[in-house]
Amino acid sequence: MRYDLDDLRLFLDIVAEGSITAGARRMRLSLPSASARVRSLERQAGVALLVRGRRGVRPTPAGTALARHARDVLAHTARLESAVASYTRSPGPPLTLLGGGSAMHELVPRALVTFLRAHPDVDVTVRESRTPDTVRALADGEADLGVVVDAEARDCGLALESLGDDSLVVIGQAGGVLAGRTALAYSEVAEHPLVGLDAGSSLRRWIEEHLGPHAPVVRHRTSVAGLSTVVSLVAAGVGLAVVPRRAVGAHRRLDVCALRDHWARRQLLLAWGVRGGAASPAATALAEHLRREALPHSPAEPGT
Repeated sequence: MRYDLDDLRLFLDIVAEGSITAGARRMRLSLPSASARVRSLERQAGVALLVRGRRGVRPTPAGTALARHARDVLAHTARLESAVASYTRSPGPPLTLLGGGSAMHELVPRALVTFLRAHPDVDVTVRESRTPDTVRALADGEADLGVVVDAEARDCGLALESLGDDSLVVIGQAGGVLAGRTALAYSEVAEHPLVGLDAGSSLRRWIEEHLGPHAPVVRHRTSVAGLSTVVSLVAAGVGLAVVPRRAVGAHRRLDVCALRDHWARRQLLLAWGVRGGAASPAATALAEHLRREALPHSPAEPGT
Protein backbone atom coordinates (compact mmCIF):
# COMPACT_ATOMS: atom_id res chain seq x y z
CA MET A 1 0.00 0.00 0.00
CA ARG A 2 1.47 3.35 -1.08
CA TYR A 3 0.51 6.67 0.49
CA ASP A 4 0.99 10.14 -0.96
CA LEU A 5 3.63 12.02 1.06
CA ASP A 6 1.62 15.26 1.12
CA ASP A 7 -1.38 13.33 2.47
CA LEU A 8 0.84 11.94 5.23
CA ARG A 9 2.12 15.44 6.06
CA LEU A 10 -1.46 16.71 6.22
CA PHE A 11 -2.51 13.85 8.49
CA LEU A 12 0.38 14.54 10.88
CA ASP A 13 -0.53 18.24 11.01
CA ILE A 14 -4.16 17.37 11.76
CA VAL A 15 -3.14 15.01 14.57
CA ALA A 16 -0.74 17.61 16.01
CA GLU A 17 -3.38 20.37 15.94
CA GLY A 18 -6.35 18.20 16.92
CA SER A 19 -8.27 19.89 14.11
CA ILE A 20 -8.76 19.33 10.38
CA THR A 21 -9.16 23.09 9.91
CA ALA A 22 -5.85 23.88 11.61
CA GLY A 23 -4.09 21.04 9.78
CA ALA A 24 -5.40 22.35 6.46
CA ARG A 25 -4.15 25.82 7.37
CA ARG A 26 -0.64 24.48 7.99
CA MET A 27 -0.62 22.89 4.52
CA ARG A 28 -2.31 25.95 2.98
CA LEU A 29 -5.27 23.87 1.82
CA SER A 30 -8.97 24.63 1.91
CA LEU A 31 -11.02 22.76 4.48
CA PRO A 32 -13.01 20.82 1.82
CA SER A 33 -9.78 19.75 0.10
CA ALA A 34 -8.21 18.62 3.38
CA SER A 35 -11.35 16.72 4.40
CA ALA A 36 -11.42 14.96 1.03
CA ARG A 37 -7.79 13.92 1.44
CA VAL A 38 -8.50 12.50 4.89
CA ARG A 39 -11.46 10.50 3.55
CA SER A 40 -9.24 9.21 0.73
CA LEU A 41 -6.64 8.09 3.27
CA GLU A 42 -9.31 6.28 5.27
CA ARG A 43 -10.64 4.54 2.14
CA GLN A 44 -7.11 3.52 1.23
CA ALA A 45 -6.43 2.21 4.73
CA GLY A 46 -9.81 0.52 4.94
CA VAL A 47 -10.34 1.74 8.49
CA ALA A 48 -11.28 4.97 10.31
CA LEU A 49 -8.20 7.04 11.18
CA LEU A 50 -9.84 9.91 13.09
CA VAL A 51 -12.56 10.24 15.69
CA ARG A 52 -14.51 13.42 14.99
CA GLY A 53 -16.11 15.27 17.89
CA ARG A 54 -17.43 18.67 18.90
CA ARG A 55 -14.03 19.66 20.30
CA GLY A 56 -12.04 18.59 17.26
CA VAL A 57 -10.53 15.29 16.15
CA ARG A 58 -8.26 12.67 17.64
CA PRO A 59 -6.60 9.64 16.04
CA THR A 60 -8.06 6.17 16.35
CA PRO A 61 -5.61 3.37 17.27
CA ALA A 62 -5.10 2.81 13.54
CA GLY A 63 -4.58 6.55 13.08
CA THR A 64 -1.97 6.59 15.86
CA ALA A 65 -0.11 3.74 14.16
CA LEU A 66 -0.27 5.53 10.81
CA ALA A 67 1.04 8.76 12.37
CA ARG A 68 3.97 6.94 13.97
CA HIS A 69 5.01 5.27 10.74
CA ALA A 70 4.33 8.43 8.69
CA ARG A 71 6.89 10.32 10.78
CA ASP A 72 9.46 7.63 10.03
CA VAL A 73 8.65 7.65 6.32
CA LEU A 74 8.88 11.45 6.01
CA ALA A 75 12.11 11.59 8.01
CA HIS A 76 13.62 8.88 5.81
CA THR A 77 12.45 10.68 2.67
CA ALA A 78 14.00 13.96 3.86
CA ARG A 79 17.32 12.21 4.54
CA LEU A 80 17.19 10.57 1.10
CA GLU A 81 16.47 13.84 -0.69
CA SER A 82 19.21 15.60 1.25
CA ALA A 83 21.75 12.88 0.44
CA VAL A 84 20.98 13.01 -3.29
CA ALA A 85 20.91 16.82 -3.38
CA SER A 86 24.38 16.98 -1.82
CA TYR A 87 25.80 15.47 -5.06
CA THR A 88 24.03 17.90 -7.37
CA ARG A 89 25.12 21.22 -5.93
CA SER A 90 28.05 23.07 -4.44
CA PRO A 91 26.52 24.86 -1.46
CA GLY A 92 27.76 28.29 -0.52
CA PRO A 93 28.19 29.48 3.06
CA PRO A 94 25.07 28.73 5.14
CA LEU A 95 22.81 31.45 6.39
CA THR A 96 22.86 31.98 10.15
CA LEU A 97 19.56 32.60 11.92
CA LEU A 98 19.35 33.34 15.66
CA GLY A 99 16.27 33.55 17.88
CA GLY A 100 14.99 33.21 21.42
CA GLY A 101 12.94 30.40 22.91
CA SER A 102 9.59 31.87 21.87
CA ALA A 103 10.63 32.18 18.22
CA MET A 104 12.12 28.69 18.26
CA HIS A 105 8.84 27.14 19.43
CA GLU A 106 6.95 27.28 16.12
CA LEU A 107 7.80 30.40 14.12
CA VAL A 108 11.35 29.47 13.15
CA PRO A 109 10.73 25.71 12.59
CA ARG A 110 7.75 26.38 10.31
CA ALA A 111 9.60 29.04 8.34
CA LEU A 112 12.55 26.66 7.94
CA VAL A 113 10.34 23.89 6.57
CA THR A 114 8.92 26.06 3.81
CA PHE A 115 12.21 27.86 3.09
CA LEU A 116 14.39 24.74 2.87
CA ARG A 117 11.88 23.00 0.61
CA ALA A 118 11.80 26.03 -1.69
CA HIS A 119 15.59 26.57 -1.64
CA PRO A 120 17.42 23.20 -1.81
CA ASP A 121 20.67 25.00 -2.66
CA VAL A 122 20.76 27.03 0.59
CA ASP A 123 21.70 25.69 4.03
CA VAL A 124 20.75 27.41 7.29
CA THR A 125 22.48 27.29 10.67
CA VAL A 126 20.00 27.97 13.49
CA ARG A 127 20.83 28.67 17.14
CA GLU A 128 18.79 29.70 20.15
CA SER A 129 20.14 32.98 21.45
CA ARG A 130 19.03 35.69 23.88
CA THR A 131 18.25 39.06 22.34
CA PRO A 132 21.39 40.88 23.64
CA ASP A 133 23.61 38.08 22.28
CA THR A 134 21.72 38.05 18.97
CA VAL A 135 22.09 41.81 18.57
CA ARG A 136 25.86 41.57 19.17
CA ALA A 137 26.24 38.72 16.69
CA LEU A 138 24.28 40.59 14.01
CA ALA A 139 26.24 43.81 14.59
CA ASP A 140 29.54 41.89 14.37
CA GLY A 141 28.57 40.26 11.08
CA GLU A 142 28.37 36.79 12.63
CA ALA A 143 24.72 36.17 11.64
CA ASP A 144 22.36 37.11 8.83
CA LEU A 145 19.01 37.35 10.62
CA GLY A 146 17.69 37.29 14.15
CA VAL A 147 14.30 37.17 15.85
CA VAL A 148 14.51 39.43 18.90
CA VAL A 149 12.31 40.93 21.63
CA ASP A 150 11.55 44.62 21.25
CA ALA A 151 12.30 45.64 24.87
CA GLU A 152 15.91 44.47 24.54
CA ALA A 153 16.58 45.57 20.97
CA ARG A 154 15.69 49.27 21.06
CA ASP A 155 18.35 51.66 19.75
CA CYS A 156 20.59 48.75 18.71
CA GLY A 157 21.39 50.35 15.36
CA LEU A 158 20.16 47.38 13.32
CA ALA A 159 17.37 47.34 10.75
CA LEU A 160 14.27 46.04 12.55
CA GLU A 161 10.73 45.15 11.53
CA SER A 162 7.77 43.84 13.52
CA LEU A 163 6.80 40.17 13.39
CA GLY A 164 3.85 40.55 15.77
CA ASP A 165 2.76 40.20 19.36
CA ASP A 166 4.77 37.99 21.73
CA SER A 167 3.08 38.93 25.01
CA LEU A 168 3.30 36.51 27.92
CA VAL A 169 0.24 34.89 29.48
CA VAL A 170 -0.50 32.55 32.36
CA ILE A 171 -1.87 29.11 31.49
CA GLY A 172 -3.48 26.46 33.66
CA GLN A 173 -5.51 23.30 33.25
CA ALA A 174 -9.03 24.00 31.96
CA GLY A 175 -11.45 24.36 34.86
CA GLY A 176 -8.63 24.73 37.39
CA VAL A 177 -7.44 27.65 39.52
CA LEU A 178 -7.61 30.08 36.58
CA ALA A 179 -11.24 29.32 35.75
CA GLY A 180 -13.21 32.56 35.47
CA ARG A 181 -10.10 34.74 35.65
CA THR A 182 -9.09 37.09 32.84
CA ALA A 183 -5.86 38.57 34.20
CA LEU A 184 -3.55 38.38 37.21
CA ALA A 185 -0.13 39.58 38.36
CA TYR A 186 2.97 37.40 38.52
CA SER A 187 3.05 37.74 42.32
CA GLU A 188 -0.22 35.79 42.42
CA VAL A 189 0.97 33.27 39.86
CA ALA A 190 4.01 32.57 42.05
CA GLU A 191 1.75 31.37 44.86
CA HIS A 192 1.00 28.22 42.83
CA PRO A 193 3.26 25.35 41.70
CA LEU A 194 4.76 26.13 38.31
CA VAL A 195 6.03 24.33 35.24
CA GLY A 196 9.05 26.14 33.80
CA LEU A 197 11.66 26.04 31.10
CA ASP A 198 15.22 25.00 31.88
CA ALA A 199 17.14 27.56 33.91
CA GLY A 200 19.46 28.36 31.00
CA SER A 201 16.70 28.94 28.46
CA SER A 202 16.47 32.41 26.93
CA LEU A 203 12.81 32.90 27.89
CA ARG A 204 13.23 31.90 31.55
CA ARG A 205 16.31 34.12 31.92
CA TRP A 206 14.37 37.00 30.34
CA ILE A 207 11.53 36.59 32.84
CA GLU A 208 13.85 36.32 35.84
CA GLU A 209 15.85 39.39 34.84
CA HIS A 210 12.68 41.47 34.57
CA LEU A 211 11.43 40.25 37.94
CA GLY A 212 14.62 41.61 39.51
CA PRO A 213 16.24 40.86 42.89
CA HIS A 214 12.96 40.97 44.81
CA ALA A 215 11.26 38.29 42.73
CA PRO A 216 8.94 35.99 44.69
CA VAL A 217 10.28 32.53 45.48
CA VAL A 218 8.49 29.98 43.33
CA ARG A 219 8.15 26.22 43.38
CA HIS A 220 8.88 24.61 40.02
CA ARG A 221 7.33 21.16 39.85
CA THR A 222 9.65 20.52 36.92
CA SER A 223 11.76 22.35 34.34
CA VAL A 224 11.82 21.15 30.75
CA ALA A 225 13.53 22.02 27.49
CA GLY A 226 10.66 23.10 25.24
CA LEU A 227 7.45 25.11 25.28
CA SER A 228 5.46 22.24 23.77
CA THR A 229 6.29 20.09 26.80
CA VAL A 230 5.43 22.95 29.17
CA VAL A 231 2.00 23.35 27.55
CA SER A 232 1.32 19.59 27.66
CA LEU A 233 2.25 19.34 31.35
CA VAL A 234 0.06 22.31 32.25
CA ALA A 235 -2.88 20.84 30.32
CA ALA A 236 -2.43 17.65 32.36
CA GLY A 237 -2.74 19.63 35.61
CA VAL A 238 0.88 19.61 36.79
CA GLY A 239 0.98 23.36 37.50
CA LEU A 240 0.68 26.84 36.04
CA ALA A 241 3.14 28.35 33.57
CA VAL A 242 4.06 31.68 32.01
CA VAL A 243 4.46 31.32 28.26
CA PRO A 244 4.11 33.44 25.12
CA ARG A 245 0.51 33.57 23.94
CA ARG A 246 1.63 32.32 20.53
CA ALA A 247 2.75 29.04 22.17
CA VAL A 248 -0.79 28.24 23.32
CA GLY A 249 -2.52 28.20 19.94
CA ALA A 250 -6.03 26.73 19.99
CA HIS A 251 -5.34 24.29 22.84
CA ARG A 252 -8.72 23.33 24.28
CA ARG A 253 -7.56 21.91 27.62
CA LEU A 254 -6.17 25.19 28.95
CA ASP A 255 -7.40 28.31 30.69
CA VAL A 256 -5.43 31.36 29.55
CA CYS A 257 -5.14 34.64 31.49
CA ALA A 258 -3.37 37.86 30.65
CA LEU A 259 -0.37 38.77 32.81
CA ARG A 260 -0.77 42.26 34.30
CA ASP A 261 2.96 42.99 34.76
CA HIS A 262 4.25 45.60 32.31
CA TRP A 263 7.15 43.39 31.20
CA ALA A 264 4.69 40.77 29.92
CA ARG A 265 3.76 42.98 26.96
CA ARG A 266 6.30 42.55 24.21
CA GLN A 267 6.76 42.23 20.45
CA LEU A 268 8.89 39.99 18.27
CA LEU A 269 11.08 41.81 15.77
CA LEU A 270 13.03 40.61 12.77
CA ALA A 271 16.57 42.02 12.95
CA TRP A 272 18.93 42.19 9.99
CA GLY A 273 22.68 41.66 10.26
CA VAL A 274 25.38 43.75 8.64
CA ARG A 275 27.36 40.90 7.12
CA GLY A 276 28.79 42.02 3.78
CA GLY A 277 26.60 45.12 3.50
CA ALA A 278 23.33 44.50 1.66
CA ALA A 279 21.36 41.38 2.55
CA SER A 280 21.82 38.41 0.23
CA PRO A 281 18.91 37.16 -1.90
CA ALA A 282 18.83 34.03 0.26
CA ALA A 283 18.54 36.04 3.50
CA THR A 284 15.81 38.17 1.91
CA ALA A 285 13.91 35.02 0.95
CA LEU A 286 14.28 33.52 4.45
CA ALA A 287 12.97 36.78 5.93
CA GLU A 288 9.87 36.52 3.76
CA HIS A 289 9.20 32.98 5.03
CA LEU A 290 9.52 34.25 8.62
CA ARG A 291 7.07 37.08 7.91
CA ARG A 292 4.58 34.65 6.38
CA GLU A 293 4.72 32.22 9.30
CA ALA A 294 4.39 35.09 11.80
CA LEU A 295 0.97 36.01 10.45
CA PRO A 296 -1.77 35.32 13.02
CA HIS A 297 -3.77 32.13 12.58
CA SER A 298 -7.51 32.20 13.15
CA PRO A 299 -8.84 29.68 15.69
CA ALA A 300 -10.02 26.31 14.46
CA GLU A 301 -13.70 25.66 14.00
CA PRO A 302 -15.35 23.28 16.48
CA GLY A 303 -15.61 19.69 15.30
CA THR A 304 -13.17 20.10 12.38
